[in-house]
Amino acid sequence: MSELPPTTSVKRWLVTTNHKDIGILYTITALFFLLFGGVLALLIRVQLWEPTNQILSGLAYNEAVTAHGLIMVFWFLSPFAFGFANYFVPLQIGADDLAFPRLNALSYWMYLFSGVLLSISFFQGGTLSAGWTIYAPLNIPAYTPSIGSTGAILALAMFTIGVTASSINFLVSIHHSRAEGMGIMDMPMFTWSILATVWMMLFAFAALLAAGLILASDRVLGSVYFSATEGGSLLWGHLFWFFGHPEVYIVFFPALGAMLELFQTFSGRRLVGRKWVIIAICLVSVQSFLVWMHHMFLTTINLEIKTLMMATTIGISLPFDLIVFSLIYTLIKGRIQFTTPFLFAFGALLLFILGGITGVFLGAIVLDYEFRGTYWVVAHFHYVMFGGATALIGAAYYWFPKITGKMYDELLGKIHFILFFIGFNAVYFSMFLGWETPRRVFEYNPELQIYHQFGTIGAFVLGFSFFIMFYNFAKSYVSGEPAGDNPWDYSRTAEWAISSPPPLENWPNRPSYASGKLEFVKDYVPDGGPAVKTDANGNGTTDGGDTHSEHIKKYPYWDKHPSHASIWPLALSLAVGVLFLGLTGFRDNVVFELGESLTSTGVTISNPVYPILIVIGLVGLIWTGVKWGLEDFYAPPTEFAERWPFDGIEKVKLGMWFFIASDVIVFGAFLSAAIFVRYNAGWMTWEPLAEPLPGLINTFVLLTSSFTVILALVAARRKNRQGLLASLGTTIVLGFTFLGIKLWEWNKEIFERGVTISANAHGDPIQASIYYVTTGLHGIHVVIGLVIAIFLFIRAYQGHYLDDERPIEYFGLYWHFVDIVWVFIFPLFYLF
Repeated sequence: MSELPPTTSVKRWLVTTNHKDIGILYTITALFFLLFGGVLALLIRVQLWEPTNQILSGLAYNEAVTAHGLIMVFWFLSPFAFGFANYFVPLQIGADDLAFPRLNALSYWMYLFSGVLLSISFFQGGTLSAGWTIYAPLNIPAYTPSIGSTGAILALAMFTIGVTASSINFLVSIHHSRAEGMGIMDMPMFTWSILATVWMMLFAFAALLAAGLILASDRVLGSVYFSATEGGSLLWGHLFWFFGHPEVYIVFFPALGAMLELFQTFSGRRLVGRKWVIIAICLVSVQSFLVWMHHMFLTTINLEIKTLMMATTIGISLPFDLIVFSLIYTLIKGRIQFTTPFLFAFGALLLFILGGITGVFLGAIVLDYEFRGTYWVVAHFHYVMFGGATALIGAAYYWFPKITGKMYDELLGKIHFILFFIGFNAVYFSMFLGWETPRRVFEYNPELQIYHQFGTIGAFVLGFSFFIMFYNFAKSYVSGEPAGDNPWDYSRTAEWAISSPPPLENWPNRPSYASGKLEFVKDYVPDGGPAVKTDANGNGTTDGGDTHSEHIKKYPYWDKHPSHASIWPLALSLAVGVLFLGLTGFRDNVVFELGESLTSTGVTISNPVYPILIVIGLVGLIWTGVKWGLEDFYAPPTEFAERWPFDGIEKVKLGMWFFIASDVIVFGAFLSAAIFVRYNAGWMTWEPLAEPLPGLINTFVLLTSSFTVILALVAARRKNRQGLLASLGTTIVLGFTFLGIKLWEWNKEIFERGVTISANAHGDPIQASIYYVTTGLHGIHVVIGLVIAIFLFIRAYQGHYLDDERPIEYFGLYWHFVDIVWVFIFPLFYLF
């Protein structure tokens, strides 16, 4: 399937891979979750109207607080921003689409079905009630025993997988598909903000995925990372906040990029100090990973490290000072137009300044001791996250004419801003005044009641303001005035140079900045082939220097029209969702009956629905993955593009590198957790749990399999079909040999020595947990590699890969990484 149905067809929105369609889907879905999280927020505010209100039970209140935080942070703020990123980043850099259109669709459907899984958790005995930070030990089954709690955690893991796919896609697209003449420093500020965001997402969400998988193993498999060790809560803090602090900037940076664009457009002036703003964004991106422990000042971390974290926290505020002054000077020297988009962008700046200043208080150790766990933190958090994201509402008004071709109602837009700004400050500034209220607690000192009542009124005003926005957009979409291609006087980015809405493939001809300004070039196209331009010597080149014949050899489907539709991203995401839903009902020592949980006596019994869902999900995952691989889907590379700093690297290989970089963080988190737990338990008190000989044999097996993958690649390049089949077949046999030895080893540990994932007859049970979970994660990677290898073997038997050996090379990169990881696992678990 490659042809795209019309927008009036439901099928269009189920199969589309076009970046603009995916952007619209992200935006609409995120707005739904805004309503979902907003309703929960209003329930919280009603509960706080009086100190002892009981609109919700204590458990229901905790669930509402947790779900509100999770939905707003994960399912609204970032996806809302990436709705605009999906739509406009390819337009701003002069690309036809994102680098991997199907991967883009997959990331959306994973996002949607993860949200569905979270919603289902409310009906599985209650959703998670541990707070959005999911602190240990509240996150373990002893304190949150419902299936729904496990469902919420698995929903977060599924969401994170989709985020990783999106991050890789944007990184490859921005680094590989910029229009000719657009250097990295020439990109629009919104695209720059997205580039910094996805770099942070690549590593931060990998840490969150690792934390989520470890927690899921505690809840589903019965490991004891966060319950059988005194350091469990500290371990969770390190894993979560290594993600959690970059997440603040992951949420804020797209809003900052929109703010920068809007300030330029509506001041009629280029951003003052643009180069330094870009440098500041890069500095913050790096520094965001170095300050996570300032969220842990109340833990047992020693004072010297806390002091270092306090210094880095103050340090990270300095680049933001530069950005704020840049925005102010841009306005001072400009001709301001007080449109609705500008009002929201300017309001966002004011709110963020207040949020940043109050955050400095929390960066000081002494003050943090006083403010931590109070509504001061809640207020600061909302002023930074939601306050900064106010610029995204301005972006919605700014880009509404481009997406729809219609102009919004300016009067309604300004009324929306006034009510929004009043309601926002009423609800959140009242939290500063009533800061002594404990977080996540609805009983408080009656003297603070006036602040909470004022905040509750503000919350309803804030919520009502969004209905004005929805009405404005709906009315304008149906009967608004035509906006034209560019309704703004001083817009300066490429999306305003084409029609509104943009055509399916974006450009009438190839966009180029080679002359220093945007031009549309019509290249010579020989016999319907890829575009060719002539260099100074008269030689036709394409794709960054390849000759036309070399390009045809690299891309044998060069004469095909780009594909825009595929059902398999939806199908694969649905399979993952079904699998994860089945896993929610798989628990050690617990009986689940349609949402109720009853403790059992050592026997794992599940509602029969859940095992069936697991089987259906696994079968569906394999089937849809194979169909994905077999689909005739063509996403051509950008012919003439700036690719610094990855010149000469094919886009799929670059994507594989980014995936491996992310997976390094996942395994790094698992291995770091193992080292942390062992150090906390006393390093020298443990003997190796597993016998070294099986591990040593498996090390040689995997190293040999890496060599046979190299032989397979050599055979493919030499067009040696028999050699390719023999080498791939040997790799598969060695992979199964590794798994066989590992299963024999596990069988011996469990049935002969009595060492299970949660019990160790010969020592600390946490030692057994980290052994099984870490080697199990590696084993899953081996299984995935074997599935891919078998697929490649069958295709090679059918005659593929002799003219295009790149799939063998990409598989080799993955397989070598899996083998290298084992080189670290072997000494840690078998020798030390």
